[in-house]
Amino acid sequence: MSEQNVVHGIVKDEELTLNLPDLVSKKKLIKYQRGEMAFDSYDTMNYFYFVMSGKIKISQINSKNAKEQTINILTRGDMFDTVTLLDGKEHDYISTVIEESEVVEVPIAHVRELIENDSAFKSFFFPYLAKQMRQIEDLAVDLSLYDVYNRLLRLIGRNIDKTKNVTKLNLIDNLSHEELASLVGSVRKVVNRNLQKLKEEGVIELSRKHIKLKNLQDLLEKLKY
Repeated sequence: MSEQNVVHGIVKDEELTLNLPDLVSKKKLIKYQRGEMAFDSYDTMNYFYFVMSGKIKISQINSKNAKEQTINILTRGDMFDTVTLLDGKEHDYISTVIEESEVVEVPIAHVRELIENDSAFKSFFFPYLAKQMRQIEDLAVDLSLYDVYNRLLRLIGRNIDKTKNVTKLNLIDNLSHEELASLVGSVRKVVNRNLQKLKEEGVIELSRKHIKLKNLQDLLEKLKY
């Protein structure tokens, strides 16, 4: 992992500067390589992280059977850890870099000050927090009420790129089948079987580590039931 100090104002992307208002002057840019562990529960007791690029998986693992459940995949524009930020308690998780990533580390006390005093930051932070809560609700509903086939359908449906080409998928396009399995609470063998079923039904096309949405209308019809 390589680190460098961030000169105040170096982050120029208009969207991400909302995350880093002028009130925050003490920050550090951290770069992670694929396969590294990113921040841990000790880090997030003291610091808050803004993801600038890449993909970082947040998961939990059952030590008895080694089964992994992915809670979230952080990417550009995400923040972590909102749980510890708000309740001040240690948060049990594993963070794994699945694509070369850059994050900005800010002392957590500074971010708490922003929530209290900076209206521009609050107008960005609370809608983001609501979005995270919806994601956790979706995960709970998927795991409780749907089989793996329908979990995959719903996962694909939530990741359609609606701003460019509707046949392109955000976030999950280049994930391994093992990573997809941990997202939907299953194992690779079962996910492989269900992906092949979706391929045979003409909903998706599969190539090595890539999923292409072939028939949006069929997907939408299946999601109705």
